[in-house]
Amino acid sequence: MAIRMNGKSLLSINDLSEEEIWQIFDLTKVLKQKLYAGEEHHYLKGKTLGMIFAKPSTRTRVSFEVGIYQLGGIGFYYGPNDLQLKKSENISDTAKVLSRYHSGIMIRTFAHQDVVDLATYGSIPIINGLTDLLHPCQVLTDLFTILEKKRTLKGLKLAYLGDGNNMAHSLLHGCSKVGMDISIASPQGYEPLPEIVNNAKRNAAISGSKIEIIQDPFEAVKNADIIYTDVWASMGQEKEAEERKKLFKDFQVNNKLVAEAKSDYLFMHCLPAHRGDEVTDEVADSANSVIFDEAENRLHVQKAIMTLLMQ
Repeated sequence: MAIRMNGKSLLSINDLSEEEIWQIFDLTKVLKQKLYAGEEHHYLKGKTLGMIFAKPSTRTRVSFEVGIYQLGGIGFYYGPNDLQLKKSENISDTAKVLSRYHSGIMIRTFAHQDVVDLATYGSIPIINGLTDLLHPCQVLTDLFTILEKKRTLKGLKLAYLGDGNNMAHSLLHGCSKVGMDISIASPQGYEPLPEIVNNAKRNAAISGSKIEIIQDPFEAVKNADIIYTDVWASMGQEKEAEERKKLFKDFQVNNKLVAEAKSDYLFMHCLPAHRGDEVTDEVADSANSVIFDEAENRLHVQKAIMTLLMQ
């Protein structure tokens, strides 16, 4: 197994080369096959992963904790009140101390700068488990899931509907890196950040993909191979939830909307889903939905990431 990423951090898909993305996918396939075959794969025996959670989680916590265990290592969970981070100790000192104890750190937090600072001052690999800006592990998982189902990535069209949030940002990075077209439809004022869009356009000029930022959800999903959505109000935006429901109601993924996509489209959602808001039960539970395959693949993709970075 060729290791070219050892010691690196994963803060953003935009920092990865296309070769590194495909290396993650190739190893993910191997690790998934080994798990299904019951073959031991303790590539990280004796390694420890510090898992910092400023935000609660189901998939991120369970997939990383199970994943490091299956790789022969141990994960240590640190909740919002378990560390002195940003309370009585700054990020710089925390990063230096944890680097003496752990083989790697995964952090799920609000401010993206916290992840950047951990990587700047720490001496071990840092994995971005989610920030308000980006969600790279989720999108690498999404792309791997699409690859499993469609056998290719280049030239496919992904339509994302809803808030131009961390999911939209990382999907822009990911699709543009691997040559997938992406059409994002958001209400006015809720589009992805211009700097992220510009990064994606630079990637697209190399990969040959197309980037589209529009406001018409029906136009976005026309002839789409994949339809993707996310919650309308993320953690920390609860006070905006009712207002957002009014603004985003026309972006709901329902039977009328998906009729504009290809008949064999995939429906994807990073979960948890607010059924009846951004997606209806009819779509979420349809034969086109791969949301639970997607959720499972968080485990396999993140195991590949940890192995490549921490071995």
